Amino acid sequence: MPTGRLKLYGEPGWGSAIVEAQLAWYGFEYELEQVGDLFKSAAARRRLESVNPLAQVPTLVLADGTVMTESAAITLVLAEIANDDALVPRAADPLRPAFLRWLIFLVANVYPTYTYADDPSRFVESSDAQQSFKDAVDRYACTLYSLLESQAKEPWFFGNRFSALDVYLTVMTRWRPRRAWFAEHAPRLFAIAQKTEALDRLAAVWRKNFASG
Repeated sequence: MPTGRLKLYGEPGWGSAIVEAQLAWYGFEYELEQVGDLFKSAAARRRLESVNPLAQVPTLVLADGTVMTESAAITLVLAEIANDDALVPRAADPLRPAFLRWLIFLVANVYPTYTYADDPSRFVESSDAQQSFKDAVDRYACTLYSLLESQAKEPWFFGNRFSALDVYLTVMTRWRPRRAWFAEHAPRLFAIAQKTEALDRLAAVWRKNFASG
């Protein structure tokens, strides 16, 4: 366990919720600093840039002052600090390769669709083209989620084995294309999210991040 408090920079409902849920699961003491809307506030971006030059969440400062970015890296490090395989299979676990494959799939393929489509003006100069760019990226995200649906088991992504992937999916199914789409087109992912949200151990995190429902 860390010898001091960890500090998480985040915003309710954003990607920091993925890390916040893991911190709560392991029982770590941590401070949460809300950063504000990084898309709308230049001041918020400047404040976070002093810790993370990319001004992205989640950003986690470990007890020894080490700055961690990239949620997959944080996921692996937290499991090591906790010395707990509840969320991340250990190296000798036969499930480890599949876990790493789909963890990186989420952060390298699915997550960037939000990076691109949340603010298309960062990538497409013409305002006329921005909406079509956003629509195309969102359609691609649906394709990626359909692939995940084809791989998902029940009741968790890996069947009887709960993992950090279920935490990721719970948060990410709150984003576009939203829960109604998942209920219709990706029912296994939808069920995983509902089941994860029903865990008493994480209830406070979900209330804090998704209080509006």
